[in-house]
Amino acid sequence: MNVMKVASAVKEIVNGDILSPKGFKAAGIHAGLRYSKKDLGIIISDVPANSAAVFTTNQFQAAPLKVTQESLKEGGVLQAVVVNSACANACTGERGMKDAYEMRRQTAAAFNLIEHQVAVASTGVIGEYLPMEKVKKGILSLTPERTENQAEAFQTAILTTDTVMKKCSYSVEIEGGKVVMGGAAKGSGMIHPSMATMLAFITTDVNITSSALHLALKQATEHTFNQITVDGDTSTNDMVLVMANGKANQTSLTEDHPDWMNFIELLTCTCENLAKQIARDGEGATKLVEVCVKGAKTNEDARVIAKQIIGSNLVKTAIYGSDANWGRIIGAIGQSDVKISTQSVDISIGTIQMLKKSEPLHFSEEEARAYLLQDTIEIIVDLHEGEGIGRAWGCDLSYDYVKINASYRT
Repeated sequence: MNVMKVASAVKEIVNGDILSPKGFKAAGIHAGLRYSKKDLGIIISDVPANSAAVFTTNQFQAAPLKVTQESLKEGGVLQAVVVNSACANACTGERGMKDAYEMRRQTAAAFNLIEHQVAVASTGVIGEYLPMEKVKKGILSLTPERTENQAEAFQTAILTTDTVMKKCSYSVEIEGGKVVMGGAAKGSGMIHPSMATMLAFITTDVNITSSALHLALKQATEHTFNQITVDGDTSTNDMVLVMANGKANQTSLTEDHPDWMNFIELLTCTCENLAKQIARDGEGATKLVEVCVKGAKTNEDARVIAKQIIGSNLVKTAIYGSDANWGRIIGAIGQSDVKISTQSVDISIGTIQMLKKSEPLHFSEEEARAYLLQDTIEIIVDLHEGEGIGRAWGCDLSYDYVKINASYRT
């Protein structure tokens, strides 16, 4: 069973990235915020781009998020986003807000942009102040280009405990012409979104209004970034930001456009790809776990149960140990707030069915263990109560997760 189903109209661009759409440049450098790795990046559109974003629901939203929200209120148009790693600029009071505004102002001045058309993002350690002299000098050193090297430089500069950069690109036809979307993301720990606990930046050359883009992003996020979990913790800095510069030159998209669903599929595929890369790269993870729940009364019920399963530490540790303990899956299902019939549940791990109508089946432990030793694991649950279907993605829980987070600041 293939959980990732790209619609036939949507085509993945091999080796595509954040600069695959027309009219975008990027850069990433080492500004000295980290010991040696790149830590400051920027994406710039050639023209002002209609934009939309969704933000973490953590009550302690960091200063950069508040500044970006303010920028978007000025008509929903952005031309650049500047991002630093190493320091989250969260829980830093008035000074933190001042520093976030200064990042925006310095970026606008350096690239001759309108100040409120610059977004700001930060990621890293909470409760530390940005070294603003290094940030200011770094902004002046950024040289955005439309090259593969600079796309990779940006994608690397936003990482924290990630082990790999995360990128993808897709295309679809709208009005008979090709539109392209590219994405870059970071995220490895503190992943349990009530929006999207990570940073993701998406570019597209489609022509779409900011209000329609926001509607599409909320819909795509609900089925992708909101369905991943690594460790059950949410963070303070996280957002998904989309910039659409209209360089594809088709009629402006709205819900009434005949190709609207093509765009929804394009955005959903991009978000799902990035979400799965984040889940696979969970701190200390050795396996990507995909859960599909079907036969629920509603799609929302199915999504809730899928995420309950993927978020269970007992399920995650069983997957790490290659232990086909389906009892932990049934336990997680029972903990959800969704009311179900407890007499009709089927559970399979991969193609191996272990429970049918809530009664155990004989299965080969050796075959199950061999399957669980792979790096991608599928759990399928059928509730036999309706047509609802939902998916969620996560990872196993290993000893290394504790090691990484026990010494995060050191």
